[in-house]
Amino acid sequence: MKTLKVLLAVLLLTAFGSAATVTAQVSSQTSTKKTETFKVWGNCSMCKDRIEKAVKEEGATEASWNQKTKMLTVTFDPSKTNKDVLSKKLASVGHDTEKYKAPDDVYEKLPSCCHYERSK
Repeated sequence: MKTLKVLLAVLLLTAFGSAATVTAQVSSQTSTKKTETFKVWGNCSMCKDRIEKAVKEEGATEASWNQKTKMLTVTFDPSKTNKDVLSKKLASVGHDTEKYKAPDDVYEKLPSCCHYERSK
């Protein structure tokens, strides 16, 4: 009988320990996401597709660009990418950001509907 009690106690401790480990792993996975919002210039739905695709290619897990406000909300793992890297990627595909301006030759290659008013 005593052996049965000891065995039951060991099983319970093992079960609780496993549950605690799984909870800790889930907590660490959810805390690795970061969400940032910043301005990205563009005009149309083609811009929206290009902007969202570019940041996802650069490691963002979620991206949503608002055509009216020109604000991009992006979620990413900060150990894999960051706002600066995402902004550089956007400039490289023709879209100015708060921090980086797209090269003129890349901007000029965008479809005419995507030519937004650029700051000087």
